[in-house]
Amino acid sequence: MERTALDNRHIPEKPSIRRPAVFFDRDGTLVDEVEYLSALDQIIIKPGVARALAALRNRGFLAVVVTNQSGVARGLFTAEFVNNCHDLIQQRLRRQGAQIDGFYFCPHHPEGVVPTFARSCQCRKPGPGLLIKASQDLCIDIAESWMVGDKIADIQAGLGAGCRTILVRTGYGRETEVNSSEDLRISGTAVVDDVVAGVKHILEHSPSDGTLKHTREESSCRFEGV
Repeated sequence: MERTALDNRHIPEKPSIRRPAVFFDRDGTLVDEVEYLSALDQIIIKPGVARALAALRNRGFLAVVVTNQSGVARGLFTAEFVNNCHDLIQQRLRRQGAQIDGFYFCPHHPEGVVPTFARSCQCRKPGPGLLIKASQDLCIDIAESWMVGDKIADIQAGLGAGCRTILVRTGYGRETEVNSSEDLRISGTAVVDDVVAGVKHILEHSPSDGTLKHTREESSCRFEGV
């Protein structure tokens, strides 16, 4: 995976304790769906997102964005523009007492027109590459983590990485619920109205006393050769 697939400005130093995370799709999930979002003034964070992210942090979860941005490969905007979008999202969330712990994006597409990014890759969802990379960087306990998104590709990426999964009905979610109902049922994916409801579901299915698995000694993250 190329480093251009990552927004490294938002990745903290590697922790020593393995922690659970919630991976979020970006467009249609955390922010309003805009086809090939290409201007900063198009970014609208959905109601309740900051409060939901703060609640996750209070319970010991990391919050990580994993997003396909094929507009880079298609020449519609640059990787730097995607980074600037994430800067703005982070600034707005921090003003409301929340934050994202890592932004990861895939700039590739096999039908792209920008040679550097015009190819198949491991990081584009439904592949699990972004989640796996984030788990390595941030010492995430993937088996105790969740993927939240509005498309079947989000659900497939989460399942491929070993996460539990939640479909939100925002963005393309209602269409996905209809078109992929059997896949969602078989996979045990929860279907909820929005991110706020998704976070409520996660917290209801996590220890209520604040003790998560990352507090256990056996969950320590060791980085051999680093």
